[in-house]
Amino acid sequence: MSVISRAAGRPQAGGHAPQCRQAWVVGLLRAVLLGLLLALGGCASGRGGAGPAVEVSPATWAQAERDMAAASQVARGKAEDYAREAMERWMDLVYQRTDNDFIPWFTSGWTQQWMGVKVAWYKFSAGSEPAVEHLTAYMQEQYQRRVLDPVAEQIDPSAVMAAATGYYVQQLGAQLRAIPPRYGIPQAQFDERLKAIAAIDLAPPATYRASLYQLVQSDPPTRLPAYGALLARVHDAAGKGIAAPASGVSEVARRTSEKLVTEVTARSAAGAVAAAVGRVAGLVISLGATSVSAMVREHQRAEVEAQLRQNLNAAFDETWLKLMRDPDGGVLAGVWYLSTQIDQRLAADAAPPATPEVPSDGQALPLPSSDAPPDQ
Repeated sequence: MSVISRAAGRPQAGGHAPQCRQAWVVGLLRAVLLGLLLALGGCASGRGGAGPAVEVSPATWAQAERDMAAASQVARGKAEDYAREAMERWMDLVYQRTDNDFIPWFTSGWTQQWMGVKVAWYKFSAGSEPAVEHLTAYMQEQYQRRVLDPVAEQIDPSAVMAAATGYYVQQLGAQLRAIPPRYGIPQAQFDERLKAIAAIDLAPPATYRASLYQLVQSDPPTRLPAYGALLARVHDAAGKGIAAPASGVSEVARRTSEKLVTEVTARSAAGAVAAAVGRVAGLVISLGATSVSAMVREHQRAEVEAQLRQNLNAAFDETWLKLMRDPDGGVLAGVWYLSTQIDQRLAADAAPPATPEVPSDGQALPLPSSDAPPDQ
């Protein structure tokens, strides 16, 4: 009896306790799943409850576009300051090499003798005028080799143009990024506005057209075919390299050539007299004529150096101004193209639409055709 009682009070395998644990686990899983569903539903309702897109008023857009135009002007001013400083350093280097290399070379006795030989050859083969032209070309070649090429290894006007244009784009991008938070404009809407502004329009082909958004977002902007086409157009307008100051060199070359032609003529006359009087006396006459010519040349060396320096400096002052002011091939041509293009597009979008004129009879006059010539 006791055995049966103890057996009856012992828990049997597969009784109520395991079933309770299983039910507890199932309930926990259901609670977790329910919590996840509620969380996902809350996120979805949160996104759906963000409301409609922010509507920017026309007055806000007008102010933002005025700030965009001002940003372009600020970037342009900084790029102009950079280019001016770089070109002033370039000019200083040109002056230094002109004084230290070209002028001493040009006024040296050996150079004068060599140019005298060249002038004599040109004169007797083609006449006086071609001699001047040949001497001018020779001096320009020497100036390029002795002055401009070494200076270009340190500062090249073509590189200054490319750097100034890139600096403008960099500064413009920094200025534009500050506008959307200033007026609470969503970035996506502001980007769409930038995409509607053609910053470069050199098409065809179509790849030579780029929006303001593409310009400021490309890093570097040289990745844009339109930007590369703009730099290439400026470079072609400027020509290959910077030519020697033709006016200054030509004036000095002409004056020098005339003097050398005179000397060559005098030496020819001395040579003829020397041949007529005999070998020994002729040698004395030839040496005497050469010595007198060298003495006169050395006596005039300081005057020639001063005149040459004055002519070259004046010519290069003119060259510097052209490099700074030329809107097609100067060092700021790329900057001015971009800033003008952007300013014109912004101004065109901001201009109020034209309204037809209404005469006294109440009939509206037709607007003039867009391809009509402007009033003179």
